[in-house]
Amino acid sequence: MRRPQEFSIDASSARTLRGWLRSTTLPQGQITRAKIVLALHAGKTPSEVADEQFVSCKTVHKWRNRFVESGVDGLLDEQRPGRPPTLDRKTIDRVLTLTTQYVPEEATQWSERLMAVHAGVTPYQVRKIWKAADLQPHRLRTFKISNDPQFAEKVVDIVGLYMNPPSNAVVLSVDEKTQIQALDRTQPGLPLSPGKIGSRTHDYKRHGTASLYAAFNILTGSIMGKVAARTRAKEFLSFLRQIDRRHPKGKDLHIILDNHSAHKTKEIRDWLEARPYIHFHFTPTSASWLNAVEGWFAQLERRALYRGVFTSVPELKAALLDFIKVHNRTLAKPFKWTKDAKGILAAVDRAKNALPN
Repeated sequence: MRRPQEFSIDASSARTLRGWLRSTTLPQGQITRAKIVLALHAGKTPSEVADEQFVSCKTVHKWRNRFVESGVDGLLDEQRPGRPPTLDRKTIDRVLTLTTQYVPEEATQWSERLMAVHAGVTPYQVRKIWKAADLQPHRLRTFKISNDPQFAEKVVDIVGLYMNPPSNAVVLSVDEKTQIQALDRTQPGLPLSPGKIGSRTHDYKRHGTASLYAAFNILTGSIMGKVAARTRAKEFLSFLRQIDRRHPKGKDLHIILDNHSAHKTKEIRDWLEARPYIHFHFTPTSASWLNAVEGWFAQLERRALYRGVFTSVPELKAALLDFIKVHNRTLAKPFKWTKDAKGILAAVDRAKNALPN
């Protein structure tokens, strides 16, 4: 009967291999090799080690022999033969040029596989080039540069109200969210459960619309709201009167609002002229992002409307007013504007210069 060949390792190698076993970052294959060698050192036969580690006897002998020949280094992963693939400058420039200056015939934007076909590289190489250049062809962001001739003056005025509000005054950002639909689903949705996302039907029933007037207090973050059926000058004036009734006496009131025609009628101007303590500040055209209440409208849409189910307009109205109450009680906080007017104007100038002639 053939006797197993004696095998032992020195103390230093044993400490190194036991350290591998405690590692949480080493490859699993490398840890298995350490276990094989340590088990052989403990006197176990190759067949016993193979059974314990769920490998073949051939594998046990392979790593035993590697350790005998090269010690601990013999258990490390071998470098695969062949030259690793490289990307030359010409190939990188071709991918970048195609990405930024051309549109594929087959689609409106580039994908990794489509670019790989046109540039003669692999999708993995395309991904590496795009990541290094911070290119994301699949993403698209909307914008519009304002053509308001008083754009700079209005930006300076409104940003000044945000960053340095006047003393003894209240600053309100006012706007209306129009045509909010009372949508009901055609069937009840399936509930959220472990391992399963909630769901709802793709179709819905309409039960009418309502519009919401909102005034966002810059100092406190609180909201004053009014639900109306329409958004004419009549409804807007009614909301202004509501604001005026709740406005602290003896303080100026600065109202930031957009250029909706209902905000500039003769009736509104006459009402404003009789109240010199109220000052309107109009945002530039095509610059609704300057109106702080738009951010609150986005929260309203995301938290109360997108998943909401409303069987009637009164139910929708109640939900809108309830959301305002909860916001004022638990979520309201002072509004903080961080971008100064100089930075905004510089960014707009860069965008104008980047536009094709």
